[in-house]
Amino acid sequence: MELASASSAGETTWPSWALVVAAALVSGLLLAGPALRRRYPAAWWLLLGFPIVVFRVVQTWRPLMAGCGLAVSRRPALTVVSGLVGKGAPPPQPRVPRRGLIRPTSGGFLLLVRLLPGQVPEDFVKAAPAMAENWQVHAVRATSCRPGVMRVVASAGDPLADPQLPKQRGPGQLLRVTVGALETGSAWVVDLRRVPHWLIVGATRSGKSTLINALVAGLAPQRVALVGIDCKGGMELSLYEPRLSALATNREQAVRLLTALVDLTLDRMTLCRVARVRNIWGLTDKERPVPVVVIVDEIAELFLVASRNEKDEAHAAGTALIRLAQLGAALGVFLVVAGQRVGSDLGPGVTALRAQLGGRVCHRVADPGTAEMALGDLNPDALKAAQAITPEQAGTAVLASGDGWERARTYLVTESEAEAVAAEYAHLTPVLSELHVEP
Repeated sequence: MELASASSAGETTWPSWALVVAAALVSGLLLAGPALRRRYPAAWWLLLGFPIVVFRVVQTWRPLMAGCGLAVSRRPALTVVSGLVGKGAPPPQPRVPRRGLIRPTSGGFLLLVRLLPGQVPEDFVKAAPAMAENWQVHAVRATSCRPGVMRVVASAGDPLADPQLPKQRGPGQLLRVTVGALETGSAWVVDLRRVPHWLIVGATRSGKSTLINALVAGLAPQRVALVGIDCKGGMELSLYEPRLSALATNREQAVRLLTALVDLTLDRMTLCRVARVRNIWGLTDKERPVPVVVIVDEIAELFLVASRNEKDEAHAAGTALIRLAQLGAALGVFLVVAGQRVGSDLGPGVTALRAQLGGRVCHRVADPGTAEMALGDLNPDALKAAQAITPEQAGTAVLASGDGWERARTYLVTESEAEAVAAEYAHLTPVLSELHVEP
């Protein structure tokens, strides 16, 4: 009898103690929340922020879908009305899009949603601001990941507010550089092996030069050749001259350098054909030539003409760039083309070149034509997002490729920092005698 009483007392005491411990843990997390969020934001998000947001999403999903017009009645309207009048029964619950598992990210969460019959992705895109408001998160973005399924990504805070440059350990993966942060909280990585050619546009003080600094700083420790074309007298790219295998500072030099690069590409083509491989990556380490990254700053200076002679030079430069874009990816020659203004008024060569540059980065621009040239042929939503960037959002950009688009922000890498990195790794500069440009 006493044993039974003790057992029952233990059974009643155990849940009480569990509740007390759970309450103490929750109270501790709530009290330590602000300090934990400042010092260890990822841990705070997983332990406290994410569970709270998941609760909000689950609780508000059905009314939110109904309020945004994304719910569908289970019966025709007349049937519902007649049922209410005749039987006094409660109205049937409307069907809402089926929500998948809510998965945490580094600074938010994502989930997949299956559309109901008759719904289109634009319905969810329009509802994204309401979702952010109801779930009390910074932003929500809805994109179509496959027919009938939407990918909803939420950011708890603004990951673009102050992205911090991570500590670099070693040269990293070849031709792969982390240059900033995406709006999802993930790293913004420029991978030239995956997307070989890039177009970067942006007005003065928009962040375009900072992005080039980050690229140079990330590529300098790698076994690659950097080539610069800066027709503004080398004012920008000459800072990195110790790490450049060649530098052209005017259009005449640029034409000669680009012609030499085309010849280098054709030589590599012959090398691959003799070795019976389709690209330089099929060659052995000893046979493989060094990858070449060509950085062109202020592309308009190559295409603007004032005389017949300049017209011929501009045509030659444009033709060489297009050939490099067409042939270079497989042969280890990559293009990064930047400019404050890029438009069709610079000539048909610019439009033809744009078509070969699969990666696009658009910072704040001074004219809508430049944003249209950078993003208009890829995604209209990306174009709208780029046009909404304000002068206060220096470094913020919209990047797009055939895989989709994202908002991102470059890490702050100053010119002096990039210059110091270029000098530190000057001993890695490959000597390419075929690219020698006479002053």
